[in-house]
Amino acid sequence: MAMLEEIGTADKATGYINAKLANKEKIMGFGHRVYKNGDPRAKHLQKMSQELGKITGNMNWYNMSIQIEELVTGQKGLKPNVDFYSASVYTSLEIPRDLFTPIFAISRTSGWTAHILEQYSDNRLIRPRAEYTGPSHQAYIPIEQR
Repeated sequence: MAMLEEIGTADKATGYINAKLANKEKIMGFGHRVYKNGDPRAKHLQKMSQELGKITGNMNWYNMSIQIEELVTGQKGLKPNVDFYSASVYTSLEIPRDLFTPIFAISRTSGWTAHILEQYSDNRLIRPRAEYTGPSHQAYIPIEQR
Protein backbone atom coordinates (compact mmCIF):
# COMPACT_ATOMS: atom_id res chain seq x y z
CA MET A 1 0.00 0.00 0.00
CA ALA A 2 2.93 2.29 0.67
CA MET A 3 4.00 1.86 -2.96
CA LEU A 4 0.52 2.61 -4.29
CA GLU A 5 0.28 5.72 -2.13
CA GLU A 6 3.75 6.81 -3.26
CA ILE A 7 2.72 6.46 -6.91
CA GLY A 8 -0.55 8.31 -6.26
CA THR A 9 -2.44 7.84 -9.52
CA ALA A 10 -2.55 5.32 -12.36
CA ASP A 11 -1.06 7.78 -14.87
CA LYS A 12 2.19 7.80 -12.83
CA ALA A 13 2.44 4.02 -12.41
CA THR A 14 4.26 3.19 -15.65
CA GLY A 15 7.07 5.68 -15.06
CA TYR A 16 7.43 4.65 -11.41
CA ILE A 17 7.59 0.91 -12.14
CA ASN A 18 9.88 1.31 -15.16
CA ALA A 19 12.30 3.36 -13.03
CA LYS A 20 12.27 0.71 -10.29
CA LEU A 21 12.89 -2.06 -12.81
CA ALA A 22 15.66 -0.07 -14.53
CA ASN A 23 17.37 0.37 -11.13
CA LYS A 24 16.90 -3.36 -10.40
CA GLU A 25 14.81 -2.55 -7.34
CA LYS A 26 12.27 -4.98 -5.91
CA ILE A 27 8.61 -4.42 -6.60
CA MET A 28 6.78 -5.48 -3.47
CA GLY A 29 3.94 -8.00 -3.79
CA PHE A 30 5.37 -10.03 -6.67
CA GLY A 31 6.75 -13.54 -6.83
CA HIS A 32 6.25 -16.47 -4.50
CA ARG A 33 8.70 -19.21 -3.64
CA VAL A 34 6.03 -21.93 -3.92
CA TYR A 35 3.54 -20.63 -6.51
CA LYS A 36 5.71 -20.32 -9.62
CA ASN A 37 2.70 -19.90 -11.94
CA GLY A 38 0.95 -17.33 -9.79
CA ASP A 39 -0.58 -17.30 -6.34
CA PRO A 40 -4.17 -18.55 -6.70
CA ARG A 41 -5.24 -16.40 -3.74
CA ALA A 42 -4.19 -13.25 -5.60
CA LYS A 43 -6.78 -13.89 -8.32
CA HIS A 44 -9.58 -13.83 -5.75
CA LEU A 45 -8.23 -10.71 -4.08
CA GLN A 46 -7.90 -8.98 -7.45
CA LYS A 47 -11.61 -9.56 -8.05
CA MET A 48 -12.41 -8.33 -4.53
CA SER A 49 -10.29 -5.21 -5.09
CA GLN A 50 -12.23 -4.43 -8.26
CA GLU A 51 -15.61 -5.00 -6.59
CA LEU A 52 -14.68 -2.88 -3.57
CA GLY A 53 -13.41 -0.12 -5.85
CA LYS A 54 -16.80 -0.03 -7.55
CA ILE A 55 -18.68 -0.07 -4.24
CA THR A 56 -16.59 2.73 -2.74
CA GLY A 57 -16.46 4.73 -5.94
CA ASN A 58 -12.64 4.74 -5.84
CA MET A 59 -11.12 2.64 -8.60
CA ASN A 60 -7.69 4.32 -8.25
CA TRP A 61 -6.00 1.57 -6.18
CA TYR A 62 -7.39 -1.18 -8.39
CA ASN A 63 -6.50 0.58 -11.66
CA MET A 64 -2.96 1.22 -10.46
CA SER A 65 -2.60 -2.38 -9.30
CA ILE A 66 -3.74 -3.78 -12.66
CA GLN A 67 -1.31 -1.53 -14.50
CA ILE A 68 1.57 -2.50 -12.18
CA GLU A 69 0.73 -6.20 -12.54
CA GLU A 70 0.80 -5.96 -16.34
CA LEU A 71 4.15 -4.16 -16.31
CA VAL A 72 5.90 -6.44 -13.81
CA THR A 73 4.49 -9.65 -15.26
CA GLY A 74 5.29 -8.51 -18.79
CA GLN A 75 8.83 -7.37 -18.08
CA LYS A 76 9.93 -9.69 -15.27
CA GLY A 77 7.61 -12.67 -15.63
CA LEU A 78 6.62 -12.33 -11.96
CA LYS A 79 3.00 -12.67 -10.93
CA PRO A 80 1.40 -10.96 -7.92
CA ASN A 81 1.30 -12.78 -4.62
CA VAL A 82 -1.47 -12.67 -2.02
CA ASP A 83 -0.12 -9.48 -0.45
CA PHE A 84 -0.29 -7.40 -3.62
CA TYR A 85 -4.06 -7.10 -3.89
CA SER A 86 -4.57 -7.42 -0.11
CA ALA A 87 -3.32 -3.84 0.21
CA SER A 88 -6.07 -2.32 -1.92
CA VAL A 89 -8.72 -4.64 -0.43
CA TYR A 90 -7.83 -3.72 3.17
CA THR A 91 -7.60 -0.03 2.28
CA SER A 92 -10.99 -0.10 0.54
CA LEU A 93 -12.41 -1.72 3.67
CA GLU A 94 -10.89 1.17 5.67
CA ILE A 95 -8.72 -1.17 7.72
CA PRO A 96 -5.84 0.82 9.24
CA ARG A 97 -2.45 -0.09 7.79
CA ASP A 98 -1.04 -1.03 11.20
CA LEU A 99 -3.58 -3.90 11.27
CA PHE A 100 -2.46 -5.41 7.94
CA THR A 101 0.23 -7.56 9.62
CA PRO A 102 -2.02 -8.83 12.45
CA ILE A 103 -4.64 -9.81 9.85
CA PHE A 104 -1.90 -11.61 7.90
CA ALA A 105 -0.88 -13.49 11.06
CA ILE A 106 -4.41 -14.30 12.23
CA SER A 107 -5.28 -15.84 8.88
CA ARG A 108 -2.34 -18.21 9.21
CA THR A 109 -2.82 -19.19 12.85
CA SER A 110 -4.85 -22.31 12.06
CA GLY A 111 -2.11 -23.55 9.71
CA TRP A 112 0.65 -22.83 12.20
CA THR A 113 -1.39 -24.64 14.88
CA ALA A 114 -1.89 -27.63 12.58
CA HIS A 115 1.87 -27.83 12.05
CA ILE A 116 2.48 -27.85 15.80
CA LEU A 117 -0.13 -30.57 16.34
CA GLU A 118 1.41 -32.67 13.54
CA GLN A 119 4.85 -32.30 15.08
CA TYR A 120 3.59 -33.33 18.53
CA SER A 121 1.57 -36.28 17.24
CA ASP A 122 4.56 -37.83 15.42
CA ASN A 123 7.20 -36.55 17.85
CA ARG A 124 8.95 -35.29 14.73
CA LEU A 125 10.17 -31.80 14.05
CA ILE A 126 9.14 -30.44 10.66
CA ARG A 127 12.04 -28.56 9.14
CA PRO A 128 11.46 -25.55 6.90
CA ARG A 129 12.70 -25.71 3.32
CA ALA A 130 14.89 -22.64 3.75
CA GLU A 131 18.38 -22.72 5.22
CA TYR A 132 19.96 -19.64 6.80
CA THR A 133 23.25 -18.80 5.09
CA GLY A 134 23.88 -15.33 6.55
CA PRO A 135 26.55 -14.27 9.02
CA SER A 136 26.78 -16.06 12.34
CA HIS A 137 27.94 -15.01 15.81
CA GLN A 138 26.71 -11.43 15.48
CA ALA A 139 26.88 -9.17 18.52
CA TYR A 140 23.56 -7.97 19.87
CA ILE A 141 23.16 -4.19 19.73
CA PRO A 142 20.43 -2.76 21.97
CA ILE A 143 17.71 -0.92 20.08
CA GLU A 144 18.63 2.38 21.76
CA GLN A 145 22.14 2.17 20.25
CA ARG A 146 21.12 1.32 16.70
